[in-house]
Amino acid sequence: METDDAAPCRHAGVPPEAVVDAVVRLIQDLGGHPALLMQHGLTQQEFSAALPTAIEQIRGRKSAKNSPRRDFVATMLQGLVDRGIATALEIPKQGDGTVYRLTVKGLGDVAVIQKGAPDGTHSSVNWKVPEWAQEAYLWWVNDGMTRNPGSDVVKGVGRLRKVFFSEPRKMLDGVIFQSGLCGTVSRRCPKSQYAADFDGQAVPPPCIYVMPDDSPNGSSWNWDGATQRRFPELLLGAFGVPAEKAALFTGHVGFQAGERKTKRTVITSRFGPAQVTTFRS
Repeated sequence: METDDAAPCRHAGVPPEAVVDAVVRLIQDLGGHPALLMQHGLTQQEFSAALPTAIEQIRGRKSAKNSPRRDFVATMLQGLVDRGIATALEIPKQGDGTVYRLTVKGLGDVAVIQKGAPDGTHSSVNWKVPEWAQEAYLWWVNDGMTRNPGSDVVKGVGRLRKVFFSEPRKMLDGVIFQSGLCGTVSRRCPKSQYAADFDGQAVPPPCIYVMPDDSPNGSSWNWDGATQRRFPELLLGAFGVPAEKAALFTGHVGFQAGERKTKRTVITSRFGPAQVTTFRS
């Protein structure tokens, strides 16, 4: 199946691959236009030598802008406190990491680890579940529009699968994909009819995926989505989704290990009654 099927939403303006390739060729071909480069005070040699570093700087500056992501997650979690679902929220200080501590009624302390685009090592590998967490979730706050959300989720889960099978550390209970772009005309969401007000913004329910338990035994982990968690139901309650219908909006990630060390992944997204989309590798 297409990697886009790991999530139900689509971007309104993802450039076609042919257009992206044309832009790449244009940038690469700029070095062959000395007159144009001279207008910017550059020689062909200077342009060629600086191009890789320039591209990295553009990417770095874009990813370094963490404040909007922090503000978004803080607003969402504070909404749970305001609605009485949680009793307290501890927001990390700037520079002290991105782990939010949310005290949830009937559950205890939940760790929400805020990250950016799922495809990066920092966003999907560099995390640690706090000892105090009853449940822990990686929250991808990604406004990138290079790929549709499902393809981004697949890339992030691919990195998490490597951690699952290779590192002896406590695993996440789930992953969440949502940002302020969700539900807008640029990233239309099929769950928009369930949108709720968070600090003046109408936000649809997030895409939530339950991760498998990190048991060292067996050959299949959460492949059928039978693993249960508490926080997804409570989070969805902030959007008016009743507890008995929460499973209809909660997806899952499953892994299988076959012979010859082959690994398989299933990512299922649920976004309402009889609304399911699945990616398998």
